[in-house]
Amino acid sequence: MTQKRNPRLFLAECIGLALSVAVQAQTPEPLASLPLKVDLNAPRVVLGQRLFHDPQLSDQGQRSCASCHPLDSGGMDGKVRAESADGVSLLRNTPSLFNVSFNYFFNWDGVVTTLEAHTEKVMLNPNIMNAKWPELIERLRAVPDYVDAFSRIYPDGLTKANVVDALSNFERSLVTPNARFDRFLRGDTAALDAEEQQGYRLFNALGCVACHQGVNLGGNLFQKFGIFGTPKGEQDPVDEGRYNVTGNDRDRGVFRVPSLRNVAVTAPYFHDGRAANLEAAVDTMAEHQLGKRLATKQRDAIVKFLNTLTGEYAGRALAVNKKTNP
Repeated sequence: MTQKRNPRLFLAECIGLALSVAVQAQTPEPLASLPLKVDLNAPRVVLGQRLFHDPQLSDQGQRSCASCHPLDSGGMDGKVRAESADGVSLLRNTPSLFNVSFNYFFNWDGVVTTLEAHTEKVMLNPNIMNAKWPELIERLRAVPDYVDAFSRIYPDGLTKANVVDALSNFERSLVTPNARFDRFLRGDTAALDAEEQQGYRLFNALGCVACHQGVNLGGNLFQKFGIFGTPKGEQDPVDEGRYNVTGNDRDRGVFRVPSLRNVAVTAPYFHDGRAANLEAAVDTMAEHQLGKRLATKQRDAIVKFLNTLTGEYAGRALAVNKKTNP
């Protein structure tokens, strides 16, 4: 004999299920796919691209923005730490410029909060471009093509603000969509194989996603490097990180959480480039940020997932900078 269900109980179950589905629908996914297109002023982007590759922007006329941020690879130089124009090793690793417009803070210590301020700060840095505005504007005004281009694109022509604006517009165009993980987020479950999907589940379950979240998988908050003890390989002198910006003791050893976009082609890793490969980086993060020791199989699955984050620029998948990463 079939047992008759209590109609009130059945209704309560239905309401509970509906509420559960509604809550899940409203819960934001911690990660999001990159947009396939970005809406920018095309003439300014083209002008900015020219400036980005022009060594005249540096004091000695020997180094362009592209010198440290080559766009035919990962958008960074591939060196352990950045080098000054005379070859001296600096304090920090060069971050990639790809997808930089999705960051909330810039540089490893978050010293500036706009792309324009970041662009100018790098140009004026005596260890990098060492540009000086009066001399730079004079050099650019000696090039008729630049004078003509700025006059056509900007009402007030070739000025400091417009040079920064053009460069910043080009940098905002450096988006690398259509990584396999992006396709997965858009509903193509076959874009990731079983082990890569397992790596993604581990990435979430272990807590990596707490800091590496959002459309850029990072770039929007700060964290102490080494919550559970100091990672091996500390450099000399010790980098105090965000403390150099704020002067607050709580910010000693605190750095901007980097984006994981294209991480497979932007070795070496961390603010000082101490990790040569993703395996070492994942082990360090697990042990010293999460207080966990991963089994090799777990670590390898996460690395496989991270390899799905490599996107495309100008219709081609990014590649490793072989000049420094053979």
